[in-house]
Amino acid sequence: MKNLFILIFLVAGVTTLQAQIKIGKMKIDTKKAIQAGKDAAGAITLSDEDIASMSKEYMQWMDTHNKLAAPDSELGKRLAKITANFPEIEGLKLNFGVYEVVDVNAFACGDGSIRVCAGLMELMTDDEVLAVIGHEIGHVVHHDSKNAMKNAYLRSAAKNAAGALNENVSKLTDSQLGDLAEAFMGAQFSQKQENAADDYAFDFCIRQNVDPYAMSKALNKLVELSAAGGEKANLIQKMFSSHPGSAERAARLKEKADNLQKK
Repeated sequence: MKNLFILIFLVAGVTTLQAQIKIGKMKIDTKKAIQAGKDAAGAITLSDEDIASMSKEYMQWMDTHNKLAAPDSELGKRLAKITANFPEIEGLKLNFGVYEVVDVNAFACGDGSIRVCAGLMELMTDDEVLAVIGHEIGHVVHHDSKNAMKNAYLRSAAKNAAGALNENVSKLTDSQLGDLAEAFMGAQFSQKQENAADDYAFDFCIRQNVDPYAMSKALNKLVELSAAGGEKANLIQKMFSSHPGSAERAARLKEKADNLQKK
């Protein structure tokens, strides 16, 4: 787990991009003109089918450039056990995977792909991992992930290469997918979207008969990790700087769980 995988969906995104981001063995130059073609962005028409196709290509690219834990590995077996009861949600088939990277994070894509970083699984209990996954599913169900993909495409240099004025999105090249990944990693969810995903995770835990405090505990662990110092803390702090409400979110979810116990 030598590489850092910088995806920022659990506690929102970074507000500024560094000069270079490393994903797996690839380095992405963030100085590329991702604003190129900005004037043409309004002319792009992206259908749900376009976004679904783009999401599928994106996930194939991510899985190629980040090592997935084998299904028969300890991490693979643990994730399969945690997710065994919900192979699909609201008709959308889900697929899960663990990236063998040290980051404490998870993310979801609109095609139903959900990836969890090994660092998060090492830090959290099964119930807490499930709560985080529930949060990510919430973003998918509420179409946040789909909209984030659309906005990333509009922001990235890939839109020019694919044809900004065309009605259909062409198949993206490896380089263009790298540009898309750069923009997608910069996506930010609003406080309202995060709270809605938290509420979905809370209800999801109840439906799965696990600890209703799980999401609150997961967020508190991230807050504690941020305060502890070190490399992981620096990454968490960057995420918190763009979305400083994690402690408040944890407290709100704890209150919901407290009220549930009183009933």
